[in-house]
Amino acid sequence: MKLSWKRYDLQLKHTFRIARNARETVPVMILSLTHDGITAYGEASPNIRYGENIATLNAFFEKVDLTKFDSPFAVDEILRYVAEIEVGNNSAKCAVDLALHDWIGKKLNVPLWKMWGLSPANAPFSSFTIAIDTKEIVRQKVLEAEDFPILKIKVGLENDREMIETIREITGKPLYVDANEGWKTREKALESVRWLKDKNVVFIEQPMPAAQFEDTKWLRDRSEIPLIADESVHYLADVPKLADAFDGINIKLMKSAGLREAVRMIHAGRANNLKIMLGCMIETAVGISAAAQLSPLLDYCDLDGNVLISNDPFDGCRNIKGRLELTKKSGLGAEPFE
Repeated sequence: MKLSWKRYDLQLKHTFRIARNARETVPVMILSLTHDGITAYGEASPNIRYGENIATLNAFFEKVDLTKFDSPFAVDEILRYVAEIEVGNNSAKCAVDLALHDWIGKKLNVPLWKMWGLSPANAPFSSFTIAIDTKEIVRQKVLEAEDFPILKIKVGLENDREMIETIREITGKPLYVDANEGWKTREKALESVRWLKDKNVVFIEQPMPAAQFEDTKWLRDRSEIPLIADESVHYLADVPKLADAFDGINIKLMKSAGLREAVRMIHAGRANNLKIMLGCMIETAVGISAAAQLSPLLDYCDLDGNVLISNDPFDGCRNIKGRLELTKKSGLGAEPFE
């Protein structure tokens, strides 16, 4: 098995501003795995919130040696080896996981959703993300998202109410509200929740910092809107305790280190009576196509990472007016544009 990797700088259509930072471009790494005449792909979209960047990806990939394994079918053994190389580096590990699954699907000539016995008809609609911005730009973004039935709204700064009021001047669509840990006190969080309760908000994602678990429990006991964990959940081991403070979990492949762990987390979430959401970073069609393979297992879906960019180098699962188009292409279903 041979690995190679290449950097791509993804250009956002609009500045992507959340409570922590703002970005115009997002660097990602596409990993290629070649074996037995088949080339498979994985993706790493590093996030500084989790201690990753392009330099850490390069350093990690340099340490990965798959020549000791006979084929990608040894996926569990390979992923155990990859997990033990170094702590963290989850998006880098995710890229290896995705490439292995892509290769297996291509070798068997079957899409992953079909291999797992899932039905594309059961996939929920994906939301379209409106990042924090001025009233004028927010209006423009909402109009551009006219075809999408659900909007995900980033909040967590001083203009939260202006954001929501501006959107409500244009549309009454259901909203997913994501504070990205932006509400630092439980009093501020409760005030915001109460203000939002009549605004057709489906849920609030990560209202408070992950470290403030007890405050989030306090908030959940008083909230009339369901709370979804994002920054608070990474792995399977995180899931059971979250039922005390949240109503659901947002799984991201780049946090969980890939599809293998994400599947385990979905089943654990169900066992703990939690709603299941699958989200994404800013990614190409490789990462989005991988996550989309699991979409029939979800309650909520936010897989618009490649819809928000203007230079996706890959063709894969397409987001058509919020409906994820799971194709019959084998593996992840993503290939580079000619």
